[in-house]
Amino acid sequence: MNLLKNWKQAGCLLLLLPFSFAIGMLAAAIVLKNHPQEAVQASANGNWGLSFQTEGAPPIANATADQLAKYNACYAEMTDEKVLYLTFDAGYENGNTAKILDALKKHQVPATFFVVGNYLETSPELVKRMVDEGHFIGNHTYHHPDMSKISSKDAFQKELTDLESKYTEITGLTMPKYYRPPQGKYSEQNLQMAKDLGYTTFFWSLAYVDWYQDKQPSKQEAFDKLLGRIHPGAVILLHSTSSTNAAILDELLTKWKEMGYTFRSLDMLVQKLQAK
Repeated sequence: MNLLKNWKQAGCLLLLLPFSFAIGMLAAAIVLKNHPQEAVQASANGNWGLSFQTEGAPPIANATADQLAKYNACYAEMTDEKVLYLTFDAGYENGNTAKILDALKKHQVPATFFVVGNYLETSPELVKRMVDEGHFIGNHTYHHPDMSKISSKDAFQKELTDLESKYTEITGLTMPKYYRPPQGKYSEQNLQMAKDLGYTTFFWSLAYVDWYQDKQPSKQEAFDKLLGRIHPGAVILLHSTSSTNAAILDELLTKWKEMGYTFRSLDMLVQKLQAK
C-alpha cells in the first residue's frame, strides 16, 4: 500500500494542507519506512490497520508486538523462520468452504476458522468437517458487532460464551480460546476483557480485500498481494466466502511452499506467546 493510499485512508488529504506541512509529513513517512520496528501507538479505540513498508518484512501495525503481548494478543510471530499461520473468517456459507478444505487437506495445511453464530447455525456439518480434518475453530463473536463499543463486561462475555455453547452443542467439544475482533475493531479495554476470559486475541499481518461478493479480486490481483506481502511469521487472514480464494488456494499454497514456507497451527503460536 503506497503512502498516498495510507494518507487517504487516514483522512489526510494532502491537497488541503499547506505545502510545508505536507513536506513535513512526507519526511516523517520516510523516517518510518527506515525504522520499521516503530509502529503507530495503540489507540484506546481503533481499527486494526497495517502499513507495508519493506518486502519480506512484517508490516507496521497500529500496535507493536510488545504492546499487544500485555493482553495475550498478537498479529504475527516476530521471527526470521519461514513459518505461516493460516486463518479464515467465516461469517456465512456460500459454497466455497468445501473447496478451501479440499485444498488444505491436499497440502496437509492446518488452519483456524474464526466463525460467528450464523455459521454455526447454518453450516454445522462443515464445522464438524473442519474439526475432523484437524483445523481449529476460533471465536469471532455470535453476532459480529463492533466490540469496541461494548464497555460492559457481561455483554462482551455473552458474545463469546454464546458462541462457545453453540460450538459445544454441535461438536461435543470445548471451543479453543482464540478470539478475533469483528472487522478488527477493538479497544484496550476489550483486549483486557478477552484476556480475563482466558482468550488469546489474534489480529493479522496479511490480508486483502476479498470479502465483496460482487467485486471479487482477479487471480493476479490476489497473487500480487498474497505473494508480494508474505513474510516470516505471518498470520494470514482470508475469507472463506471468497470464490477467488477457493479457486486459487491450491496453487497459492504450492507457491508459498516453493518460496520455502511451512505452515503451523495457532496453538503452536499460543505456546510460544505463553512461554515468553
